Amino acid sequence: METAKATDGDRPARSADEAVERLRAALRDVGIVLPSLRVDPVTAAQGHPYALIDLGRCNLGVASRLAAALRAGREEA
Repeated sequence: METAKATDGDRPARSADEAVERLRAALRDVGIVLPSLRVDPVTAAQGHPYALIDLGRCNLGVASRLAAALRAGREEA
């Protein structure tokens, strides 16, 4: 019986920074850059175990590409 090798995407991120980097890499793989993507400084500074991820702002072109990538992912599932 063949076992699948676990990848980073198969497990939850262990930190907010790791989650941001994974999201940044996944977006980059589909040609999307969110320049303001970051860990929310307020929740991170409070030591909150589940700091929020700030996706930031983007222009219409990026929003359109993001929507298309999400639709494509839904169709593949």
